[in-house]
Amino acid sequence: MSTNRRYLTTPIYYASGDPHIGHAYTTILSDVLARFWRQDGEEVLFLTGTDEHGPKIEDEAAKRNTTPLELCDEMAGRFAAAWDILAISHDRFIRTTEEEHKAVVTAFIQRLWDRGQIYEGQYSGWYCVHEERYWTEKDLGPDNSCPDCKRPVQHLEETNYFFKMSEYQGQLLAHIEANPNWIVPEERRNEIVGFLQQPLGDLSISRPKSRVSWGITLPFDEDHVAYVWVDALINYLTASGAIDPSQESGAQGFDDVSGSWWPCDLHLVGKDIITTHAVYWPTLLMGVGLPLPRQILAHGWWVVGDTKMSKSLGNVIDPLALSDEFGTDAVRWYLLREMPTGSDASYTTERFMTRYDELANILGNLASRAIAMIGKYRDGVVPNAAGTGLLAETEATFATARDAMSRYRVHEALAAAMELARAANGYVEERQPWSQAKDPEGSDALDETLATLARVLAALCALFQPVAPAKMVDLAARLGLDGVPTLDGALALAMTGRSVRKGEPLFPRIQQTREQVQG
Repeated sequence: MSTNRRYLTTPIYYASGDPHIGHAYTTILSDVLARFWRQDGEEVLFLTGTDEHGPKIEDEAAKRNTTPLELCDEMAGRFAAAWDILAISHDRFIRTTEEEHKAVVTAFIQRLWDRGQIYEGQYSGWYCVHEERYWTEKDLGPDNSCPDCKRPVQHLEETNYFFKMSEYQGQLLAHIEANPNWIVPEERRNEIVGFLQQPLGDLSISRPKSRVSWGITLPFDEDHVAYVWVDALINYLTASGAIDPSQESGAQGFDDVSGSWWPCDLHLVGKDIITTHAVYWPTLLMGVGLPLPRQILAHGWWVVGDTKMSKSLGNVIDPLALSDEFGTDAVRWYLLREMPTGSDASYTTERFMTRYDELANILGNLASRAIAMIGKYRDGVVPNAAGTGLLAETEATFATARDAMSRYRVHEALAAAMELARAANGYVEERQPWSQAKDPEGSDALDETLATLARVLAALCALFQPVAPAKMVDLAARLGLDGVPTLDGALALAMTGRSVRKGEPLFPRIQQTREQVQG
């Protein structure tokens, strides 16, 4: 794959519940990266979707008196609609019930079988249906509860098929040590290295149909379905176009992925599923002889106080309700501006309003006053002047944003963009165009002030576009531009002679009560 192409994935979200702020953050973070890369001239494949097999789907469908597929159709529609509302620019929305995906999973598992990587064995242990994970006795919480979700677990004894994951422990550890930035941030890398210091067991990759019928049938045993996590992880390969299940084994793509999007450039996941992505998935890829993804980024959790947001605890914030109240771009800005990538962040009403006020009082205010002054003093036309004020600051901001985004420090890139808007407001106070307009000798100085403000606004349009796409399209139109400029284009853009037009505030100032903001 050439260096100007990027394949980016979110996890695929389990189709048994509605989208929540955790889903929204992961997907918006991915979207901001994808939009930034496109702004910087790269070709992007951005994948998201829904995970639609396993016992949780069966159980939830039974509770709703519907079929598993009907439930999945409904929930996939809800996720797709939510991503439309939140301005997610994904290129592919995959569903694991698609025939193409089922065929790729079948070919993948057959490849493991043909290479002697799977064996039949007995499993005896504790199983959590909600997390769809087995636990050892020492892992369990009080009263034999799941250590993750705190729900009761059940003791199972059954025949499964196992992948020889343990054979790849040393190879995986060597890969991580040779590629220190393969897992970011460093804290998550250290977590996986620590995990791999202990003996690595083999991975149960099947469930008997007598217990779980809703899944993809194993190609070599009609009485078993693929473990949902194995099925789900393979979606990244399906969407890449690397595997053609209709071809004979040697031509399917396992031996040659050229021409496809594989390997993935970045898997973006929450920190709670880092083990499946940094241990299960790469060892499975080693088992079939495919290259590993180039990088894995694990972000933190949104918490309320000291507690992770959880539907069962009733403390989940609805991003769609916030979007209805304040607009999609404001929600996107808050989530990405507030959480340092890789760390946890706490949602509070006060912090939401602080971040909203940044948009209204700094960026929105700058746009309104600059466009209004061009209208008042130059009949709405950007004057013929060099407009080189704040040029060094603008160029430095672009360099800072590019560097921060290359390290996935999205909050730092956004902070730099807002700092440029703040500097432009300071420039207005320093230059005092209202005084320049009254000075008979100040015409050239006023032209320079207004031309500078138009140029900086165009630059801000490009910088804010990944996080606030709708508002920046609006701002670009008000500046007389055909669209939001690229990053390179914004620095070289000629604004002289463009007609600007006033409009409603980009981000209206809103005084809200706590209850209104919490949604």
